[in-house]
Amino acid sequence: MNRICILGGTGFVGQHLIANLSKRGIQCRVLSRHPQRHANLQVNPGIELIKSEALESDYLTTQFEGCDAVINLIGILNESGKRNRFRKIHVELVDTIVEAASKAGVGRLLHMSALHADAARGGSEYLRSKGEGENRAHTHGGTSLKVTSIRPSVIFGSGDSFFNRFAGLLKLSPFLFPLACPKSRFAPVWVEDVAEAFARCLEDDSTADMHYDLCGPNIYTLQELVSFTAKTTGLRRVILPLGNGLSKMQARLLGLLPGRPFTMDNYLSLQTDSICEDDGFGGLGIDPQAIESIVPRYLAQGGYRGRLDRYRREFTTRT
Repeated sequence: MNRICILGGTGFVGQHLIANLSKRGIQCRVLSRHPQRHANLQVNPGIELIKSEALESDYLTTQFEGCDAVINLIGILNESGKRNRFRKIHVELVDTIVEAASKAGVGRLLHMSALHADAARGGSEYLRSKGEGENRAHTHGGTSLKVTSIRPSVIFGSGDSFFNRFAGLLKLSPFLFPLACPKSRFAPVWVEDVAEAFARCLEDDSTADMHYDLCGPNIYTLQELVSFTAKTTGLRRVILPLGNGLSKMQARLLGLLPGRPFTMDNYLSLQTDSICEDDGFGGLGIDPQAIESIVPRYLAQGGYRGRLDRYRREFTTRT
């Protein structure tokens, strides 16, 4: 692989992936609506930041020309008040990407999906739309476009929106922290391990047509993860586990706040444990890292405080 195009490359996973690929000598063309905000990415050799227009087929075809592969990292967790955004981003955009890649003669597509994404049986609109998009990427690519899907559990790492978000919310909480769906289970996966998985799939054509479920080495309940976050940040809080009815009520209420920090669709997603049946990392020869060896290092630096301050500013502006 000499040159690839990355969609969603300025996001959390994308920035780590770009650093990984750059070290391998792979040139990355990164499309962004606001490239001036991400000039820091150009410290990595071989990075081409391009101001993106509407992600339509003809435009993407032009950008994909001359690339050996395309990586699609674009996705959302909430619809942010706009209906059908899950379908537009997780399904319709995938159709457009596949069409453009085929027209441009690109041979490989790596697609970021989600653990337990399932078009027919997914428990939430998020999981169903992710599943449909994943199916379409593999079936509509035909024989000319070799597709690999990556399906991670919740991803952690410096700059994440999981441990950092809970750290910020715990800091806001005076004493009691009411927690919805406390028994939901996760196998958190380190962002650097996810980036390595993408890189190895990119370099190995035998991974084409494969779907890799990625999980960390340990399984935790959501309550255990929040308690771990409180202990790591030195915040003495009582985690109050909510039952099913109160969890739904919290989702409905928080879904009305700016940024929609927790919605009914999030609640429905949490009814499916984010743990693996198959060891995708093992198939790629990767030994995943546990949260205990990574998370304390970046939470100790207080990165969550910046996220908390931005949330406060956003809330004040919108209200």
